[in-house]
Amino acid sequence: MTRYIFVTGGVVSSLGKGIAAASIGRMLKSRGFSVSVLKLDPYLNVDPGTMSPYQHGEVFVTIDGSETDLDLGHYERFIDVELTSLSNVTAGQIYTEIIGKERSGIYLGGTIQIIPHVTDAIKGHIKALAEQSGADVILVEVGGTVGDIEGQPFLEAIRQVRSDVGRDNTFYIHVTLLPFLGSTKELKTKPTQHSVQALRSMGIHPDAIIGRADHEVEQDVKDKIARFCDVRPENVFGLPTLDSVYKVPLYLEEQGVGETVSEALRLPKNEPNLAYWKHIAEIEDEDEDPLRIAVVGKYVELHDSYLSVAEALRHAGFHHGRKVEIEWISSEEIQESGPDRLLANAAGILVPGGFGHRGVEGMIAAATYARENRIPYLGLCLGMQVMVIEYARNVLGLPEANSLELDADSPDPVINIMEGQEGLVDTGGTMRLGQYPCLLRESTRAREAYGVELVQERHRHRYEYNNDYRIRLEEAGLVASGVAPDDSLVEITEVFDHPFMLGSQFHPEFASRPENAHPLFREFVRAACETPREGEQYELPASEKAGESGSNEFGLRSLVSAEE
Repeated sequence: MTRYIFVTGGVVSSLGKGIAAASIGRMLKSRGFSVSVLKLDPYLNVDPGTMSPYQHGEVFVTIDGSETDLDLGHYERFIDVELTSLSNVTAGQIYTEIIGKERSGIYLGGTIQIIPHVTDAIKGHIKALAEQSGADVILVEVGGTVGDIEGQPFLEAIRQVRSDVGRDNTFYIHVTLLPFLGSTKELKTKPTQHSVQALRSMGIHPDAIIGRADHEVEQDVKDKIARFCDVRPENVFGLPTLDSVYKVPLYLEEQGVGETVSEALRLPKNEPNLAYWKHIAEIEDEDEDPLRIAVVGKYVELHDSYLSVAEALRHAGFHHGRKVEIEWISSEEIQESGPDRLLANAAGILVPGGFGHRGVEGMIAAATYARENRIPYLGLCLGMQVMVIEYARNVLGLPEANSLELDADSPDPVINIMEGQEGLVDTGGTMRLGQYPCLLRESTRAREAYGVELVQERHRHRYEYNNDYRIRLEEAGLVASGVAPDDSLVEITEVFDHPFMLGSQFHPEFASRPENAHPLFREFVRAACETPREGEQYELPASEKAGESGSNEFGLRSLVSAEE
């Protein structure tokens, strides 16, 4: 029988339910149990694909091409699973599905209601994930907070699951805020009491409570929560704000969360193995010699817009035993004041994805700076296109080279709209999305990084390298090192005589893991380590020299080695 863990939130959003859920998944995975995850988002958007990064952060893309909530990135990274469209369900999807059935006559003219139609549809998605994944445990996170009007059908649905599958196969965890009151210098539990009261009024009695705070949660506070919320004292846990999300599984494990959940769900008493996560925590505590990487983008005010990029950089740092310190640089600021001052201290420069013309000239200036000063550069999606535009302008001698997305009248559109994307009216879910194969060319940095000839990577774009300029750019030194198997699309480009200047049309950040840094990020950070800036000196361990990627002391291997 599949077990189900339901995670709800109270008082305010952005408490870190996703990190808490992912950490619980990691603890169970470390005990040898298979885990899959579902995020229930009560908002009416069909998916976050057309939502502003300022409102929603990054759009995480699954292998099957679904545009999903960024929490799926946490789940994949922490639990080391590949999720699909089954793992993110929104109210928009549920209501669209039901209205479609009603319009088709499926309900035979009956009245459509929240109960049972909406709640049955939600439970149907939960059941579908359980059947498709075959996982021992399904983690279900309900977005938003208790009390949100749009979330009530979702809470009712997860309440019903306990009746459907039995009490012993379900566990409810409530994550709630413990605010610190400056005038009295204490954590206040009353908001948590009211939140649990609201949850109980909907028929859900939490089995455990995780109190989020900016301070340590003392035992007397936990006891008070247990007393007023009618939860066993040993099932109340504190989670203060930590300096690294990768410390959360360790912190919760030390408090006994993994053991509590396992016992409640009658899972075998396996010992957890979190040795590598302890190693990560030690690297994150290292402050003496951080590796400074500049991320040049247009949404840098909200770091969640590039969440997977930031985490993939950290993973690469873990691989090399270095703490990566990200310097968030606005491309618009570079456009206004130039790159010299803003990028002078960077050991590497990364330009991530994005849409629209705002700030792109600043990204192009950053690519020029990296090429001319031989600073390691990694371009992702738009960052790869920017690299091609810069090379065409300043090396190939085409000063008006551009992307048709940015300049529809460019005489040299080195970036063109993909075939089949012309004239599309609907913007949601219509890009080139999901996992596609990429053939790697021999004797290139891309091929050396991966170590194999054919790889699969995730995409999210409408524009692509224009093959009409491919021969001229290659003759000038910009190599197409990764292509579609039929040679129709250029997926990776790299500068032939540069220490490391590479761009990918796909998004490698989505496939990176703390234990297995993505090969392109791994080699980018390696190059940054080997390119001292302003008197820095750093020598990679002998086992980490270029071309070597075997097992480390924890028995973990690179993504490529694991595939081989």
